[in-house]
Amino acid sequence: MIKAIPNNLFVLEMANNHMGDIAHGLEVIRQFGDVCRVFPEFSFAFKLQYRDLDTFIHPAMRGRDDVKYVKRFSETRLSRADFDALTAEMRANGFLTMATPFDEPSVDVIEDQQLDMIKIASCSFTDWPLLERVAASQLPIIASTAGASLEDIDRVVSFLAHRNKDFAILHCVGEYPTADEKMHVGQIDFLKARYPGVRIGFSTHEDPANTDIVKLAMAKGAQIFEKHVGVPTDAYPLNAYSASPAQVRGWLEAARYALTVCGVGDSRLPENLAEKASLRSLRRGVYARRDIQAGETVRREDVYFAFPPEEGQITTNDWSKYASFTAQAPIARDVALSATNTQYVDVRSKVWDAAQRVKALLAESRIVVPGGVDLELSHHYGIERFDEVGLTMLTVVNRGYCKKLLVSLPNQAHPEQFHRQKEETFHVLFGQVDITLDGQTRTYSPGDVVNVEPGVRHAFVSSTGCIIEEISSTHYVNDSYYTDEAISANPARKTLLTYWMS
Repeated sequence: MIKAIPNNLFVLEMANNHMGDIAHGLEVIRQFGDVCRVFPEFSFAFKLQYRDLDTFIHPAMRGRDDVKYVKRFSETRLSRADFDALTAEMRANGFLTMATPFDEPSVDVIEDQQLDMIKIASCSFTDWPLLERVAASQLPIIASTAGASLEDIDRVVSFLAHRNKDFAILHCVGEYPTADEKMHVGQIDFLKARYPGVRIGFSTHEDPANTDIVKLAMAKGAQIFEKHVGVPTDAYPLNAYSASPAQVRGWLEAARYALTVCGVGDSRLPENLAEKASLRSLRRGVYARRDIQAGETVRREDVYFAFPPEEGQITTNDWSKYASFTAQAPIARDVALSATNTQYVDVRSKVWDAAQRVKALLAESRIVVPGGVDLELSHHYGIERFDEVGLTMLTVVNRGYCKKLLVSLPNQAHPEQFHRQKEETFHVLFGQVDITLDGQTRTYSPGDVVNVEPGVRHAFVSSTGCIIEEISSTHYVNDSYYTDEAISANPARKTLLTYWMS
């Protein structure tokens, strides 16, 4: 038995299309085995439906040919030996084995046969006695959601997740066949967003000749696909939603095409050197605006940007507030800056490292940060000195009132400043911090509250690292005045990160 549901799994649902004829059922499996063997990029499961008919059908309803499904189930009855023969043929043709139980005794059969997976039909999605029995098994579970309310899906996902089951849910429309306008393939997006970490698939009942729907579902990110299948004969014609071997071949070819076109989706593409060279040729190069002497720090006013770039030249894509350039040799006016005449240092990694340490301190403090809050690094004298002098701020709200979290790393100092308009209150949440107000220093611990009125010079440093909740009147960008005017003169003293939580 498998230990987990594979991705790009295609489930071929025989249902009652064996027609109660074991020879026909075996031929169905063989013909689809021939089809699926030429698609090694996919995993395949063949699925049966199990009902313990002697207990499943009410005694008063047995033999009733006027009741559609009672008649259908009774006429297509197979013995346990027949089902054993079908599952053996599935394995012989390379299929994973799978069955849908509609009652508890059928789960016993699935376990006894050591099938690979259990399917929960849409009609059984909230059959709690059956779900309890299925959850008691050790098998992976795939459940269809046709007709289920959002509350139903929430409850079943919670039920399976809390029992640490390996499971997936399928978007499904329970109309046979399903018209195109009722497919609602966008539900795959909805389910993926609502249940992150749960694999989402698609159980399909459209016209079997339609090969467009599977492309859409794969592009939406479905990882499991289910279709009713059968082999038409003079004695056993197919219904309007079951696919023949030829139709399944077309369905899989369409899925293969979609898989190829969608390409890599779980990570960034590997580097394409030809693409990179082509794009580089369209960039602007960095050129000296004046004669630059060896040893000089090259600043924005010392250069200009122009097209086309020379081979090996520094381009505008390299020029950012994270980058510093020092001339290693004299550079004449209009000469290209390059690795041969300039030392290039990128401090972006220092910014990311600082963000990760802030994240670790927040985790240690057990303080929950609202999702999507930007992280603002203040590196007053440059990122190189951030560990010595700096601060990290997370602005939770800034209206007529303002709330921030101030994070100070161990031994990091925040330089002295004051505000003319803003009044603020510091509430120490984590760590110890030495706060200096107008030259007077005191040590504060978690739970301590400090008021800072407008005009009061304040600075702080923490040997342990600390987190301070700052509650204040509205924060204005131009209302922070530093004692050291060199800080205010530094236009690149802040870095804002948005996707720092991942």
